[in-house]
Amino acid sequence: MSIQQLPGTANELGATWDGQGTNFALFSENATKVELCLFDSSDRETRFELREVYNFVWHGYLADIQPGQRYGFRVHGPFEPEQGHRFNPSKLLIDPYAKAIAGDVQPGPEIFGYDWNDPDEDLSYFDADSAALMPKCVVIDPAFDWEGDQRLEIPWNETIIYELHVKGFTQQHPKIPQKLRGTYAGLAHPAAIKHIQSLGITAVELMPVHHFNALPGYLVDKGLRNYWGYDSLNYFAPYSGYSASGEAGAQVREFKQMVKAFHAAGIEVILDVVYNHTGEGNHMGPTLSFRGIDNASYYRLVWENERYYMDYTGCGNTLRVSHPQTLKLIMDSLRYWVLEMHVDGFRFDLASALAREMYEQGTLATFFDIIHQDPVISRVKLIAEPWDVGDGGYQVGKFPLLWSEWNGKYRDTARDFWRGEDSALAEFAYRFTGSSDLYEFTGRRPHASINFITAHDGFTLRDLVSYNEKHNDENGEGNRDGEDHNRSWNCGAEGETDDPEILQLRAQQQRNFLATLLLSQGVPMLLAGDEMGRSQGGNNNGYCQDSEISWVNWQLSPDNKALLQYTRRLIRFVQEHPTFRRRKWFQGRAIHGSEASDISWYNVEGLPMGDEWDAGFVKTLVIFLNGKAIPTRTHRGEQIVDDSFLLFFNAHYELLEFALPEVLRDRSWRLILDTKDGGFVKRTKSFRTKDRVPVPARALVILQCAD
Repeated sequence: MSIQQLPGTANELGATWDGQGTNFALFSENATKVELCLFDSSDRETRFELREVYNFVWHGYLADIQPGQRYGFRVHGPFEPEQGHRFNPSKLLIDPYAKAIAGDVQPGPEIFGYDWNDPDEDLSYFDADSAALMPKCVVIDPAFDWEGDQRLEIPWNETIIYELHVKGFTQQHPKIPQKLRGTYAGLAHPAAIKHIQSLGITAVELMPVHHFNALPGYLVDKGLRNYWGYDSLNYFAPYSGYSASGEAGAQVREFKQMVKAFHAAGIEVILDVVYNHTGEGNHMGPTLSFRGIDNASYYRLVWENERYYMDYTGCGNTLRVSHPQTLKLIMDSLRYWVLEMHVDGFRFDLASALAREMYEQGTLATFFDIIHQDPVISRVKLIAEPWDVGDGGYQVGKFPLLWSEWNGKYRDTARDFWRGEDSALAEFAYRFTGSSDLYEFTGRRPHASINFITAHDGFTLRDLVSYNEKHNDENGEGNRDGEDHNRSWNCGAEGETDDPEILQLRAQQQRNFLATLLLSQGVPMLLAGDEMGRSQGGNNNGYCQDSEISWVNWQLSPDNKALLQYTRRLIRFVQEHPTFRRRKWFQGRAIHGSEASDISWYNVEGLPMGDEWDAGFVKTLVIFLNGKAIPTRTHRGEQIVDDSFLLFFNAHYELLEFALPEVLRDRSWRLILDTKDGGFVKRTKSFRTKDRVPVPARALVILQCAD
C-alpha cells in the first residue's frame, strides 16, 4: 500500500477526513511509539508510524484515505503494571475518538495483555496478536442533510420521559419490517414513533448506544451477551449492532435519521451515557483501548499499588476524570453528540463517580464547573444517576444547578406506600410535591426530581406487583445477581396466577403507581412496556438477556390493552391541566387573592393533617390542589388558571369513606378517576357539603371541582 504520509495536525483527535485525505491523531502521555494500522477488505494490515508528537498527541496525515477505511492503533511503551503502565503493541486498540466502529470484540485469550496460564497472572506479558478478534474503527464522512432540524428545547415542566432499549423496543414489533427490527432505523419507523407519540411522551431516553463490549467472555461462556450496553469502549461511535444495513459507518447516518424522525414527531432524544467506567474491566480485563493507549492517564489507579484500579462503579475500573485529557474526552464527546448528532440531553450513569471531588475535597468537582460554563452542554437536559457503589456514593439531592436527578427516594417511597408498609406520610408528601426537601435549598425547581417507579434495572411494573422475590435463574449466576430488596408485593401469589381477585388487584396496583407517578410534581419517567403490562418473568437484572425476557411484547391481552388505554388517557389528562405541571414549588399559602392555599393536606375526616404525618400506621391522605393559585405565568405574561382537584389516597386494606374538607364543602366536586374502577370513570358522580367520598381499599380517587 503506497500512501503519502504528511505531518498532519494535533488539533483534532481521531480520524478526520477533509475531502482528500485523513488526519489521524491519538493522545498518549506515556507512550514511546504509536503505529496507525490500516486494514483492507481482506483484513490485511499496513502500519504507519506516527512520528509527529505535540502535547502528547501523536499525529499524521495520510493522503487519499477515504471514508470507509478501517483502522486501529498499536501503542508501544513500558509494560510495568505495578507502576500503572500496560503498553503492549501486540494488541490492536480502538481509537477513543473513532466516530464509527465495525463489529464486536470477539472473546479469546489474544485480547488480554497477560497470559492466562502464567502464575503471575496480569504481571506476565502476552504477545499474541489480537487484531483478528478486534473490531476496526472506520473513517466517516460526517455530511448529513438535517433539513433544518434543531433541538426541541421542550420545557422541563412539560417533559415526560420514556426509557427504552433500541433493540428491545423494536425486536418483536409486528408492524416494523423484520430487517429493521432491533435497529436505529426500526426505532425511527412510523409504527414505533406512533406508539410513543400516542402516549404523549415528549422525550425518549435511550439506554447506552455508545459502542460497547457486547461479548465479554464470562457471558459468552454461558451463551449470553451484554444486552444493556453499560460497558462502553468508545464515546463517539453509535453501536454498530443497531445498524440496519450493517455497512461500515452506516450506523452514524442511521442514528442521525432516527433523531431527525423523533424531532419531526415532537419528541426529544436523551442518551444514557456511561462516562464513569469502560468495558475493559479490572486488572484482569482485556486490553482493548484506553488500557493499552495510556492506562495511567485514563484510569484511577490505587495510589499505593498502581497495578490495581479504583472501582467506584462495581464494574472493575473508574475513569480518571481529574486528568485533563480524560476530562477533555468526555466534554468533546458530549459536544459531539449535541452538535453533530442533535441529541437533546444526557442521563449520566453512576454520576457520583464523576463527582468524587465533591465530597473527597469538599469542593465542586471540576467536571461540573466546566459543564456549567460550557455554551453547548449547559443548554441541554442533564440528568444524574446520583449514586455509585463507593463509600459515600449516595448523593441524591446534592448535585448542582442545571442538573436533574433520578430520584431514588421517590421510587422507594411510592413503592412502600402502595404495598402498605408502615412509613411516614410526610415522606410521601415530599416526594409527591417534587421533593423540595432535596432540591429547593440548592436553588433548583421541581424538575430537578426525575420521578420513577421502575427503570431498566429492577422489576418491570407488572413484575413489581407480581413477585416478592427475584427470579434470575436464566442469568447463570444461581439467582445471586440483582437486587434482593425490591420493595415489591405479589398481591397474594408469586408469579403467574389465574386467581381473578389477585389479577384484579395487580391491575389496580399498576394503575395506582402510574397515576401517582404522572400526577406528582417533577418530571415523570416511564419504563417502556410498563404501560402495557410487560413482564420479565420476575427477572430483575436483565443486563445479559438479549431475548424475549427483555424484549417488549406487542401481543397484548385484553387487560394489557386496557392498561395502555388508561396510561394514554392519564398522560393526556396531566398535559391538559397545568396544576400537575407546575414550574415552581408549592408555598402552602393563599396566592393571587385566592381564598384557599395553593396546596393543603387533610386526613380521612376532612381535618388538616397533624400528628398523622409521622404515624407509620396511617395510610390515608387527601391533597387539595388549587388551580386558581398557580404563581407562574406563561412566557407572554398570561396568568395560568386551572381547575382545582382533590386527591384521595387510600393504601389501607379496607374501603374507607372520606369527609370533604370543611373549607371546600361549599363547592361541587365531580368524580373523574377511581383506580379500583378501571381508572377514568364513564359516569360522573358529584359530591357536596357533608357527602362522604368512598375510596376503595388500595385505591386513588380524584375529584375535580365542578364550580
